[in-house]
Amino acid sequence: MADTGQFDLDAYLGRIGWQGGRRPDPQTLRGVHLAHALSLPFENLDPLSGRAPSLAPGDLMAKMIHGRRGGYCYEHNTLLWLALEALGFRVGGLAARVVLGAPTPWSRPRTHMMLRVEVPGEPQPYLADVGFGAAGALLIPLPLVTGTESAGGGRRHRLMPLACEQPPDMLELQMYDGRTRDWVGQYAFTLEPFAAPDYEMFNWYIATGPRSPFNRRPYLQRTTAGRHIALDGDLLTQTLADGTVTEHRLADAAEARRVIAEEFGVAVPEGLTLLRRLSGG
Repeated sequence: MADTGQFDLDAYLGRIGWQGGRRPDPQTLRGVHLAHALSLPFENLDPLSGRAPSLAPGDLMAKMIHGRRGGYCYEHNTLLWLALEALGFRVGGLAARVVLGAPTPWSRPRTHMMLRVEVPGEPQPYLADVGFGAAGALLIPLPLVTGTESAGGGRRHRLMPLACEQPPDMLELQMYDGRTRDWVGQYAFTLEPFAAPDYEMFNWYIATGPRSPFNRRPYLQRTTAGRHIALDGDLLTQTLADGTVTEHRLADAAEARRVIAEEFGVAVPEGLTLLRRLSGG
């Protein structure tokens, strides 16, 4: 990834609380990935403000590290890409169609960003993704090997071939749902490489497109030890490690600002009107 001069590895690792090793090995990859996932929230407040967030390293540092904000998949995974390259890993970009909640694997465009990470001395690369805004998101990287199950952070994932004719090498990331005792598809992808200009286009479309859900209502996610919380419009959902789910409807914009600050650690930008956004209007 080009233009890395404004990225500060020490500041990034301090923000996510990583005090472990810095060698490009599996332990560092897992540790940094998990620390990022548990420290930086998923949030779409910039698209709600009517602008596409910048993916430039300096702007990501200013917003997510020094400004203590979150972001969505392009911001999170671009930041992780910069960090992993600085640590000595070889990183490439991937893109997926989100199948979670979709009627078919082809219902949505391929716009979700993930990473392919090579570890020196390891025979297989890993799938890394700290920007999937869902309770079934990866917490630790997953070996890019079909049929291999991986567990970490209380979650189980696997990669399986997706039954389709075109393309024949489509993979599906699946998460095990303990409540239904079934594997649930999260997103589908190939190993075709994607580069920064592709994500710039995806980012602009998702942030500003008239059909995008991310510029219609607040959407925030945060995973901590033992629970996952999500705000979708005016609905706040908490999922505990044992599968217990509780829901709460926010009363107004004042409560929304308080919840976003206290539960997600994010200060709502000045001038952003949440009241009319709560129901998706």
